[in-house]
Amino acid sequence: MEMAIRRRSDERGQALVEFTLVVPLLVILLFGIVEIGRIGNAYLTVTHAARHGARYGAVGADNTQITARVLDSATALNPAGIQTSILRSGGDIRVRVAYPVTLITPVISGMIPNPVVVSSEVVMRME
Repeated sequence: MEMAIRRRSDERGQALVEFTLVVPLLVILLFGIVEIGRIGNAYLTVTHAARHGARYGAVGADNTQITARVLDSATALNPAGIQTSILRSGGDIRVRVAYPVTLITPVISGMIPNPVVVSSEVVMRME
């Protein structure tokens, strides 16, 4: 009887040790998933904005109008951080949009550079 009680208490201690070893890994994994989702969302938004800007420029808009269209298309992002560059060469227009994503979790920001700059470039033939 005494041996069974001792064995149960030993197993509780083992479970506690395993739990304390696994929890930090799970927390890092969870924070990583959140940050990757934020970066992916910003990338999709930047790509969408660059495509809208390039299409607007391809049909004859000037650089001020293209920049305004890019900002209007990227409503999910802070407009102060959006950088737009427009290049017209030959019959093409090239719109590049970049945005720095500031990481919010300290664990992940210690592993990769903070901020992560996402950018997208779209080239279209001017009509």
